[in-house]
Amino acid sequence: MATVHPFRAIQYHGGRGDVSTLVAPPYDVLDEAAKQALLARDPANVVAVDLPHTPPKTLGPAASYETAAATLCHWLSNGTLTRSDAPAMFAYRQTTRGPGGGTSVRCGMAACVEALPFGPRPGGGILPHEETFSGPKEDRLALMKATATQLSPIFGLHADESGEATRIIRAVIAARPADLRADMGDGVLHEVWRVDDVPTINAYRRALEGQDIFIADGHHRYTTGLTYLAWLESRGPVPADHPARQSMMVLVGMSDPGLVIWPTHRVLGGMRDYSLDALVTACEGHLRLEPFVGELASLERALEARADLGPMRLALHDAATRRSMLAAPAQNDPLAARFADKPRAWRELVVAFIQYVLVEKIAQPRLNRDQPVTWAFPHTIEEVERIIAGSETGAGGGKGFAQLAVIVRPTPLEAVRDVSRAGQVMPQKSTFFFPKLATGLFMHALHT
Repeated sequence: MATVHPFRAIQYHGGRGDVSTLVAPPYDVLDEAAKQALLARDPANVVAVDLPHTPPKTLGPAASYETAAATLCHWLSNGTLTRSDAPAMFAYRQTTRGPGGGTSVRCGMAACVEALPFGPRPGGGILPHEETFSGPKEDRLALMKATATQLSPIFGLHADESGEATRIIRAVIAARPADLRADMGDGVLHEVWRVDDVPTINAYRRALEGQDIFIADGHHRYTTGLTYLAWLESRGPVPADHPARQSMMVLVGMSDPGLVIWPTHRVLGGMRDYSLDALVTACEGHLRLEPFVGELASLERALEARADLGPMRLALHDAATRRSMLAAPAQNDPLAARFADKPRAWRELVVAFIQYVLVEKIAQPRLNRDQPVTWAFPHTIEEVERIIAGSETGAGGGKGFAQLAVIVRPTPLEAVRDVSRAGQVMPQKSTFFFPKLATGLFMHALHT
């Protein structure tokens, strides 16, 4: 795999104590109201720098990024933030408390990884798994140029088939109390252990030798780092050991028992000729439909239970009539004709079937006069219900647009690995790894 390095992290409180009011969720799940709520808790919350412009899906005014850079510089000068003199890695544990009282625990290691172009390479490469949007990359690049800092980590996965890397991380965690902790009140406890002893670092490096890194979350930010490095190189020589040649990641082994993927449902709207009857007619020859009676939560449970419908099964729910159907492709390997060059693992993705058959073959030409549909991407049934009720949830689409909810099962972890190794990317919003990594536990300066 790409070489893994300790790094001189920028941290609050010198990397020790409670930073609950200072860290934030990733920028791309926040809106202006959420940003202001975080700043109300503490004006020094990292969101003041990491989210200078909302919404971050588009490039903001230059002044917003200049203000973010000035704020970061001020915090470093007055001691709010400090940069460590010695490099280290960081064991990172996230404990999620479920509504029923149960917990799940995911552990990873924060380190810097050699910034390489996407693609396979001898000894392991950096592999994407989803398509990306252009707007967020422009926003992140402007922020990175202004601050010369990687403010939040990329979430990377590696196979860890032996489980050795996960054992090393968990041994560090079991040995002593955490150095740094944060609880933002959302049911997730974040804890960090500094790792600076050479034997542990070397053992961790050996455990990752030869493995690919799959980008689980942070494609835009990783690509931004590569673009930033190219920009630096266009301005003059960049030494081999320059920090911009490395990308800060939290690496999690696929053997970690706390690694969970949530579903990303689809809610469609804005279709001028849509009705449930019209949908059923348009689905003929493409989908086998089976009526279902029950609430959305029951529909989701039935979808999971009905293995007889096959791995590409999905469920449809009409917002106006509240009627639901279980569904499966009418043909075996339905994407083969159009995507014969794609591997079977990609062609069996239900999210690919939704995009290229349900939307592009059915909804757009038959129900919307060849115009694009409006999408939203909620992760829970509760969020689907709120969107149908007319709320703007941050999942996209806008307020009051919903016509059809498409309920899916989570994309299997093996599919992420197999599609990435085949050199392919999944459709946008194919996966949602929960919980999200916190921003502000550690930052990576892109200058010496």
